[in-house]
Amino acid sequence: MTPKTFAKEIKAALAPHTDAERAPAMRAYMRDQFDFLGIPTLLRRQAVLPIFKQLKVDDAAHMLACADAVWALPAREYQYVATDLLARKWKTLAIADIAPVLEIVQRACWWDCVDPLAGVVGDVLKAARSHTPQAQAVMDAALEHDSLWVRRVAMIHQLGWRDHTDETRLFNYARALAAESDFFIRKAIGWALRDYAWHRPQAVSGFLAVSADILSPLTVREASKNLV
Repeated sequence: MTPKTFAKEIKAALAPHTDAERAPAMRAYMRDQFDFLGIPTLLRRQAVLPIFKQLKVDDAAHMLACADAVWALPAREYQYVATDLLARKWKTLAIADIAPVLEIVQRACWWDCVDPLAGVVGDVLKAARSHTPQAQAVMDAALEHDSLWVRRVAMIHQLGWRDHTDETRLFNYARALAAESDFFIRKAIGWALRDYAWHRPQAVSGFLAVSADILSPLTVREASKNLV
């Protein structure tokens, strides 16, 4: 299935489920930044699942091209389909494919698409570490990227890693981004620390204790939610 055909079939699958009455509320929730078809998440995923199953992808370039083709369609649900595709077939990707994923992150993105893509990046890198110990170096570079969304990906890519978390990187990233004033960066730092606190609460508590003077109140509140 070519990328063009894939995008055409996705569009045809979603068309019957367009809800003009629901769309304005969905658009408003995203601060009127994107147009919507008005299709709920579960219904959207059910509608495209047969097409996902038909797409036999053995190489990352083809899958990324399919994701790009859908991403270019003019409604937010299509971008959600693209992120779902990458999340479903992330095992096709390798470290070298992180760069094109980060390119997608910078196009018409906000937290609703960035965070699932961060999960894709995290899955790829976590798996890659078994044979490439320095796999996360690509996130070291991302941490200094001009795009705040790429920096957010770097900050949260270890979510859910538990005992596989690179604690040194986690805390170093938090320190590196602590001075930023953007809400989404401050929230990301807190979220990453809060997630790790489920596994290592004492380590996070210790980090907060010695870093309180550089972390924003928002970050500290978020990071402390899982601490007793």
